[in-house]
Amino acid sequence: MDTQTCLKQTKDNMTAAVNFFDKSLQKIRAGKASPQMLEGLKVDYYGNPTPVDQVANINTPDAHQIVIQPWERTMLPVIEKAILAANLGMTPQNNGEFIRLVVPTPTEERRKELVKKAKQEAEQTKVSIRNIRRTANDEAKKLKDGGVEEDAIKKLETDIQKATDEMIAKVDKIMEAKEKEIMTV
Repeated sequence: MDTQTCLKQTKDNMTAAVNFFDKSLQKIRAGKASPQMLEGLKVDYYGNPTPVDQVANINTPDAHQIVIQPWERTMLPVIEKAILAANLGMTPQNNGEFIRLVVPTPTEERRKELVKKAKQEAEQTKVSIRNIRRTANDEAKKLKDGGVEEDAIKKLETDIQKATDEMIAKVDKIMEAKEKEIMTV
């Protein structure tokens, strides 16, 4: 492995960590309805656990409602049961055609809890990024032992640190935006 490959691999791993963080924040609901809230919810579709978005249309007609319209009416009670079992904090309303979920506006205390949870996710992501940096620096030391010039290694370590700083700043920016979203009533 050369210095460029090491740097590219490091940046790719850090970017993947930031993307994972961004995706995990989408699951933290800020009182605004979104189809991502049901991501990971599986229903029993003829004996197979299937994601709910593969058996129904999921829409958000306004900021406080999610409407789930299954392609087969026989799926209504199955989807309703899965929502109740998932303990999403919302009670499904089944009218025989579709299921409506009303997303409650979180209290001030609940919003603070959500911010705290999001900050924990951010901190975990920063730790992951620092671990990637440590691994990359270890690789750089191996390259030094492999005969790569010391100047090239110093530049690589500087570039790795730059990438680390950029990614941590990106995490902070994403977290700041999410905190604003959560705390806005």
